[in-house]
Amino acid sequence: MEPSKSIDSSGMDEFGYTQTLDRSIGKFASFAAGVSYISILTGVFQLFYFGFSMAGPAYAWSWPIVFVGQLMVALCFAELAGRYPVAGSVYNWAKRLASGTSSWLAGWLLLLSSIMALGSVALALQITLPQLWSGFQFVGDGTGPYDFAMNGVVLATIMITISTLINAFGVKLMTRINSIGVFVELVAAVLLILALGWHVVRGPEVFFDTAGFGEGHDLGFFGVFLIGAMASGYVMYGFDTASSLGEETKDPKKTAPKAILRAVTASFLLGGLILLFGILAAPDLADPKVGAADGGLQYIVLSVLGGPFGKAFLACIVVAVVVCTLAVHAAAIRMMFAMARDNNLPFSRQLSKVDPVRRTPTVAAIVIGILAVLPLLINVMQPAIFTILSSISIVLIYLSYLLVTVPLLRKRLLKKWPLADADGAEPGFCMGKWGLPVNILAVLWGGAMTVNLIWPRPEIYNSVPPFEWYLQWGGVLFVAAVTGGGALLYRLKIRHQTGVLAEHAAAVAAHPSAGPAHDAVLGAAPAKEEAVPAKVP
Repeated sequence: MEPSKSIDSSGMDEFGYTQTLDRSIGKFASFAAGVSYISILTGVFQLFYFGFSMAGPAYAWSWPIVFVGQLMVALCFAELAGRYPVAGSVYNWAKRLASGTSSWLAGWLLLLSSIMALGSVALALQITLPQLWSGFQFVGDGTGPYDFAMNGVVLATIMITISTLINAFGVKLMTRINSIGVFVELVAAVLLILALGWHVVRGPEVFFDTAGFGEGHDLGFFGVFLIGAMASGYVMYGFDTASSLGEETKDPKKTAPKAILRAVTASFLLGGLILLFGILAAPDLADPKVGAADGGLQYIVLSVLGGPFGKAFLACIVVAVVVCTLAVHAAAIRMMFAMARDNNLPFSRQLSKVDPVRRTPTVAAIVIGILAVLPLLINVMQPAIFTILSSISIVLIYLSYLLVTVPLLRKRLLKKWPLADADGAEPGFCMGKWGLPVNILAVLWGGAMTVNLIWPRPEIYNSVPPFEWYLQWGGVLFVAAVTGGGALLYRLKIRHQTGVLAEHAAAVAAHPSAGPAHDAVLGAAPAKEEAVPAKVP
């Protein structure tokens, strides 16, 4: 049966859903959502000190390497966004590419990673605000062993509370603030690049000198470079946010793929130039503050540009952290909403409820905000809170991405991808003959980075006292627990209730959720999707 699209469905009945969210996001706002999640100024400034302290100036080579790998993933996602621009993008993509268990895990892991990332992004305020004004150090004077972490939790909790209120109010307010913030961030990034470039004091040969880093390490410089690469890996992800807001975006099949690719490319160019000129302009690379959590790139900017100008750029970094927090929160809300309306989470009916006036999942916004604060409170006495939370959230992100790129590769090998739209129209984006090699590289990259990030290195997971084995293996144990526990939860309970809730189901479903229970709820069989010959877009 072909679906008869209702006037207000905006094509959502093609995917088995009725349009309940507010479709008001334009091209720039969609691009801004991807850019703000990646957030050049947040990520580059938050973990620069870590990358530099591990591998010195040459750690900057990890930036183009991570970009190339993530671009392969982004290209695969752009194809999927052009076909399935639906809320909770990674979950909904996996649902149409793989089994019910693996697709549920993709959503589950990305939901958990987004919650943890929300907390770790908000923590970035601690690295910038006290350097902007000492009055922001509410806990102690910053010299105590726990002052840094405890004050970071206070600032992050305030930020998450504000983000919860804004996201709960509605997508229009969120995207308006987000777009303004991204505009400020982009302008500030360009001006910062020019300012740092004007103050360059050394040549590019510094990037080809290991400067003694890696001595004594089993793998030499390569070993510490792999650790430092986390600083770059932490920045360039979340570009799928542009598609996760697809149900609220105008003409999403064309807008979302372009937004994904533009977001990751713009972030690479601007972030890479900030890294390049920041290192070249630093007055003294041997200064221990350059590789310290309370120094880093912020310290370089203040040293190079002086008081008023340096402070102005730090204020722009705060703006970037705010909009990044909003974007991460928004993406987490859409993932929770997408899984809940398929009855794939506990309390799904409540979590999928859309406010009739604001047309946004208000309950999900509040729950995400509360859950994001919990990991912060658990780690409040952990001085290495930034690197631990950041590492685990990135591992979960890469795993969830693999649960999309691997089944997509399988579809390609079986000649079942790419697909034509149900009405015979061309997909929004298609890589053509390049799809297979790009997809293979995306899978290899995702697997390699997952192993690199989860490896139980003391430098990341057990870097400060108390030195305990369970802390060093904490990342592995946590990821294994949430993955294994999640799979058991789905297999033993949730899969038996899976199906689009009545208030979200389209009258006739063309593409219902994976699983027999889903088909039973909708009372419709999946429409047949046909593979189309690959064409160069």
